Amino acid sequence: VEVTSLREARELRGTSVDRILIDNMTTDETAAVVLEVSEWPDPRPELEASGNMSLDRVRRVAETGVDWISVGALTHSARWVDLSLDLAATP
Repeated sequence: VEVTSLREARELRGTSVDRILIDNMTTDETAAVVLEVSEWPDPRPELEASGNMSLDRVRRVAETGVDWISVGALTHSARWVDLSLDLAATP
């Protein structure tokens, strides 16, 4: 389940959600969600941080205690090369 605020994360307490996607939150907001969920009874959902994630931010976000981090910059900001493949039928 995707959440964009601590309030939305709190609404999931007591549900059977397996993973919470913390989307477009600051590092401090992410840390607050991690702290909130850490106080829930087991089994706790896994936490994934995503949105506005840069390679410069990954360490700080990881230090909040999330289980997963999605970094779109690995694909949408990567350098690309234009390749083509020509196939010829063999006689």
